[in-house]
Amino acid sequence: MSRYRKNFNRVFALVLFVALLSFTNNIFAQNGEALYKANCASCHRPDKDFTGPMLKGARDREPDKEWAYKWVNNVNTMITSDPYAAGLKAKFGSQMSQFNLPKADIKAILDWADAYTGDVKVIDSKQPPAEDNSLLFAILTLVLALVAFILLQVNTNLRKLTDEKDGVRRGEPVPFYKNKTYLMAGILVLFCISGYFFTDAAIGLGRMKHYQPQQPIFYSHQVHAGTNQISCLYCHGGAQDSKHANIPTVNVCMNCHKGINKYEGPDKLVREDGTAVDGTAEIQKLYEYAGFNPTTKTYNEDKDGDGRPDGAHEIIWTKIHNLPDHVYFNHSQHVKVGKQQCQTCHGNIQEMPEVYQFADLSMGWCINCHRETKVNFYNKTDSTTNKFYSIYQKFYNDMHPDSVKDKYGNKTYVAPKLDSVTVEKIGGTECQRCHY
Repeated sequence: MSRYRKNFNRVFALVLFVALLSFTNNIFAQNGEALYKANCASCHRPDKDFTGPMLKGARDREPDKEWAYKWVNNVNTMITSDPYAAGLKAKFGSQMSQFNLPKADIKAILDWADAYTGDVKVIDSKQPPAEDNSLLFAILTLVLALVAFILLQVNTNLRKLTDEKDGVRRGEPVPFYKNKTYLMAGILVLFCISGYFFTDAAIGLGRMKHYQPQQPIFYSHQVHAGTNQISCLYCHGGAQDSKHANIPTVNVCMNCHKGINKYEGPDKLVREDGTAVDGTAEIQKLYEYAGFNPTTKTYNEDKDGDGRPDGAHEIIWTKIHNLPDHVYFNHSQHVKVGKQQCQTCHGNIQEMPEVYQFADLSMGWCINCHRETKVNFYNKTDSTTNKFYSIYQKFYNDMHPDSVKDKYGNKTYVAPKLDSVTVEKIGGTECQRCHY
């Protein structure tokens, strides 16, 4: 009977391991629809073109079945080298944000889109996944563990009866709760699970992804930057000229709203929680901050001599994007020199009724971008791109070698040593660049 007991214990351990593995996999992994809602819903629809192409049948339309898996995590690289990617940008007029998703997650999204047959309630990418089966799998795991435990006890009792019938005397078996093997296995499982959650929580300390505070005035980037096509640099001029992008002053707002005193946009203004917003009333708040009389279209007098209209006061906007004090970030370096679009870090800002933090702005996120973003070197032949990078002459020469003449004066083609150079190769991942 001891041989059967050993075999049973092995089977029990295997069942328990598979159950726990299934449980943890479903805790840490999301299904295709949840992944779609968390990453793709703001730009893609499963069954029709939107800001980007529809996802249904994407792998059949692409150059090969593996193209999508390379594209999602290498947008910045492929957009300049892949003809199909360039065609997508030309068709939809914008570049897709680059992600860092496992192939299994990308496959789950595309498989879900291919099987999609009906409407889905689309939520913005800042919303957490609506569907979570963790509790269900936890209950199933406990049920399986309980069944295995009962079977183990039945096996023990049967062994006792057989021993008594055969006249075999054995010592009392060690109770389950005192068995060192089971105790150690349980401790290791709990240690691994708790360690994962603890590490994940520790890594996320201080990160404010999806942070979306309510501002003193409802300001819709969707209306201003999206519908009315106002350039980001009109309000945030410092983004191309200084370290800080700067929050626009009331005067910048009043440049337009001296003449625009009510909201007549085609779309209704709605907060994230579904509350309707009176756009005209929000403009009236701006007038109060500016000390402006919309009836006479004049500013209030400065009777107290403080240099501004009476009643005017600063708008205390709530800052959304915050970096630690020991981190250096220069907007002009990225916007003017690196030629980066605002959407690279801030997401599709032109589609946000209320701004939220799109990326986690972690060190790993920044370094990954530096590893994949190509440098636009200064081109001496036509004086294009940026002279800032002219100091890296060696890299430019390796990419654009001069032709060599033989003794007869004939030019010989010289193959370039490099096809591109990323920010990492010019020191973009050195510690001193951001921490000094």
